[in-house]
Amino acid sequence: MSEEISYAWGESSLGGFIVATSHAGIVALEFADNRIAVLDALMQRFSGATMEEDQSRLADLVETLSDVIDQPETVADIPLDPRGSEYERQVWQMLRDIPAGETTNYGALAAQLGTNDARDVTAAIAANGIAILIPCHRVIKKDGSISGYRWGYRRKRALLEREKADAMLHFVVR
Repeated sequence: MSEEISYAWGESSLGGFIVATSHAGIVALEFADNRIAVLDALMQRFSGATMEEDQSRLADLVETLSDVIDQPETVADIPLDPRGSEYERQVWQMLRDIPAGETTNYGALAAQLGTNDARDVTAAIAANGIAILIPCHRVIKKDGSISGYRWGYRRKRALLEREKADAMLHFVVR
C-alpha cells in the first residue's frame, strides 16, 4: 500500500503556497509562483505516494500557515515530517534551533558540525522543502549579506525584516 499525501493551496502576503502532509505531519511547505510546476515537482518528489488535493480537510492548517508566513517569529506547534538524509535532518534541526530575529552563516553551521567546509551544509539547506517552519531563511553569508533562497531573495529579505522588527518590538516592550 502506498503512502497517502494530502495537499492544499494557500495564499499569504508573500504569495501563494502549497502544503503537503503525511500521516505524521508536514512533508512540504513551498511558495508556489507556478502552481503546475510546484505540483509536478511535489509529485515527482513523492512518486511512490498517492497524492490527493484536500482543501477542506487542510483549511485550518492553511490558515495557520498563512499567519505564520505573515509572522514568522510565531512558534507554531505544527508536526513536521521532513524527508531527507540523516545529515540533512541534522542540519534542518540546527536551523530550527536558530531563534526568530537572529541569523547565522553557513560556515558557523559547518563549524558546529566539526568541519570548515560549508558546501555540505549549503546543499542540505538547499534541499529543505519545508519553508518557514524549517527556517533556512535565517542563514546568511559570513559578511552579513543575504544569500540565495529557494523561494526568492525578496521573500527571504521580507521574512528576516519581519522577524527583526518583531524582535525589536519585544526588546523595547520588555
